[in-house]
Amino acid sequence: MEWNLKRNCSVTPAQLGYLYASLCILSMGVAGFFWSQGATLVLPFAVLELLAVGTAFLVYARHATDNERIRLLEGRLVVEWETAGRASRCEFAREWVRVEPRRDAGQLIEVRGGGRSVQVGRFLRSDLRPLLAREIRQALRGV
Repeated sequence: MEWNLKRNCSVTPAQLGYLYASLCILSMGVAGFFWSQGATLVLPFAVLELLAVGTAFLVYARHATDNERIRLLEGRLVVEWETAGRASRCEFAREWVRVEPRRDAGQLIEVRGGGRSVQVGRFLRSDLRPLLAREIRQALRGV
């Protein structure tokens, strides 16, 4: 049994890179034209604009592929997540794991066992989190 939860990403980092490159070419072409016509301040402002847009695109691209993966494997529950390119993993013994949706509205699902705890469900609508918790609990019981 496996649950894959991903961020709803409309543009991949590669597509964003192509978009940024085309934006740079177009913007620098226009700025170069006006610079050649004597408007020398257009070029530095175009560079500043492209740096600001590039920074925003970089921040977006770092989190575009964030995900969570919950797997039930041979007597253990494995929770893996990736945030900003950094992957983490936590394993729980099937018979000792507890899956509890938080009582507060919009809170994440807490998976606990063996003195460790992980929160999952970041990429799921808050109204669907109790359903995911129930599915995981049923899978753990073997239903």
